[in-house]
Amino acid sequence: MSEAGEPGDPGDSSILDCDDCMTPAEAFAVVGNETRLSILEALWRADERPVSFSDLRKAVGMRDSAQFNYHLDKLRGQFVRRTDEGYTFRHAGWAVIHAVQAGSLTEQPEIAPFEVEGDCSDCGGPLAARYEDERVVVDCVECARTHANYPFPPGGLDGRTTGEVMAAFNQRVRHLHCLMADGVCPECSGTVETTVERDPAGYDLDVAVRHECQRCRHQLTTSVGQVLLDHAEIVSFYRDHGVDLNQVPFWTLDWCTADEYTTVLSDDPWRLRLDVPIDGPEGTPAGECEGERLTLTVDEDLVVREVERSPAGTATTSP
Repeated sequence: MSEAGEPGDPGDSSILDCDDCMTPAEAFAVVGNETRLSILEALWRADERPVSFSDLRKAVGMRDSAQFNYHLDKLRGQFVRRTDEGYTFRHAGWAVIHAVQAGSLTEQPEIAPFEVEGDCSDCGGPLAARYEDERVVVDCVECARTHANYPFPPGGLDGRTTGEVMAAFNQRVRHLHCLMADGVCPECSGTVETTVERDPAGYDLDVAVRHECQRCRHQLTTSVGQVLLDHAEIVSFYRDHGVDLNQVPFWTLDWCTADEYTTVLSDDPWRLRLDVPIDGPEGTPAGECEGERLTLTVDEDLVVREVERSPAGTATTSP
């Protein structure tokens, strides 16, 4: 019997351990064939799945049944699953098609800067967005301060106006942060570790939150405000003022894009305070609680421990 932690200990085994798994090189060699990609694309285009052998061959346009079966057999197991009714995708097959449709493998579009909603939190200048290197970047036209810089697959540009692209970008970034904050990597679904750190290199932040996937090493570094953007207390606070926060572009919210509204109360352990003023991108909305401010205090795990509402201009004291 093996000791705990030694090779062979069932408790140490990964659920991904297998004897017949492909290496990455083998997997790319399988799909790096025009006929096999055509098979995957035919499956994707099918109105219903599973697809029978004959219908799949007809969709690909290959007359030689034996040759078609040879290529289909190469895909079976890792990329395509055979059922009693025909053939359908396995996750790896979907991943290949998603990469093709996202445009990441075949497209390198760029969009020149165009005006977007919001004003610079530093100088009050106008904001402009551009698309390059598969990222949407929002900068101040006058002082060049960056308000947003996140990946956005080229496929997301297809059929959309610039306004629609930015609306989609707003929602995509929100969901990326939600997944990472919940401990799920948006790239590989691996486990994400979240830490708070001072002065991260390459970011205009004094204190930041870093998410890192422990499987694929995908990283996302952002402000405390961005992590808490969709927190129920903040969403309700805005709703009480007649604003649907989900529709507000995150890059227009100073407390979200910078850390000037974040106060470090303690760094051992971490204890942070975020002040959220109600003056959104269109100015302070009318209402009974006009001018209020929401204050959230969070611990080292970014869990909200205290919530307080107070009139604008009221001093916030540290505990």
